[in-house]
Amino acid sequence: MKLKPLAAKAVALTAMSTALLFGAAPASAHCDGLDGPVIKAARQALESGNVNRVLIWVQQADEAQIKDAFRKTLDVRKLNPSARDLADNYFFETLVRTHRAGEGAPYTGLKPAGRDLGPAVPAGDKALETGSVEPLAKLLTQAVHKNVGGQFKHAVAKKNFKADDVAAGQEYVKAYVEYIHSVERIYEAAASPAHGHLAETAAAEHRH
Repeated sequence: MKLKPLAAKAVALTAMSTALLFGAAPASAHCDGLDGPVIKAARQALESGNVNRVLIWVQQADEAQIKDAFRKTLDVRKLNPSARDLADNYFFETLVRTHRAGEGAPYTGLKPAGRDLGPAVPAGDKALETGSVEPLAKLLTQAVHKNVGGQFKHAVAKKNFKADDVAAGQEYVKAYVEYIHSVERIYEAAASPAHGHLAETAAAEHRH
């Protein structure tokens, strides 16, 4: 699928800025949610008996571990409903922990379904489901405009200070630094796409 020029440009400019612009949302929580893609794949694997459905979520070096956990889970599931639930949860945790470790991210437990992930993650998934990137590109473009545009206006408003008004000058410098740093971070993020869960650390640091 080829992107339309406008959409492609928007995505390129805003790729990876999601973690910065939507920092309040738990971007790190998508893959460890009970309604996330990893657990969905795990449920499909257990119901179909096909471990290959989850092997795509782990590193090649970890495949044997997941296959072993999968076999054990299938055996325990046959005992009774309670054992089935315990076995499923064990497999979910093992799979998510292994997936995150393979991407260099910490495991902090399974997260409940239905959490607020903010607008970016659902929009990203929706784009893949529908095959249309335009709504996602529009969302990201609007977010960048709102973030940088607001800081730009603030810096402009502080720009024309009197030379002897040091306090006013310091206010301008503060606004200028915040504005330029945002521009720099967004550009660097777009120029260096994320790999795995590495962007989560940056997002977490930004929130703190």
